[in-house]
Amino acid sequence: MLGLKSRIPKALPHGAWVDACDNSGAKVVKIVSVIGHKTTKGRYQEAAVGDLILVAVKSGKPEMRKQVVYAVVVRQKKEFRRADGMRVKFEDNAVVVCKDEKGNPKGTIFKGPIAKEVVERWPAIAKVASVIV
Repeated sequence: MLGLKSRIPKALPHGAWVDACDNSGAKVVKIVSVIGHKTTKGRYQEAAVGDLILVAVKSGKPEMRKQVVYAVVVRQKKEFRRADGMRVKFEDNAVVVCKDEKGNPKGTIFKGPIAKEVVERWPAIAKVASVIV
């Protein structure tokens, strides 16, 4: 996992319910943990665009429900600033469900745009993405 050039504010706390924007079978997921996140004792973990997270599937196809899977955050409502000065924000918070911790997506189609920061960090997601912002 590569580092990002810009500092992105962490906008999705532990326990947040987020939409899945792919055709993996999951519709709504709950953030359980943020992989590689360091924090102080007693503070909730938070995720931002490009972070690998562990999620519990709350709604979707019956075979996907009640499973704990990996996912990558691809959109967040909270505005963030890129290194070139451009400010970016999206209409919703969204994740892409992954097969493994290497970031290989489970779905084959992504609905909506995907942030450029995700494409830089996760090349397997970049191959499937159609709209990159």
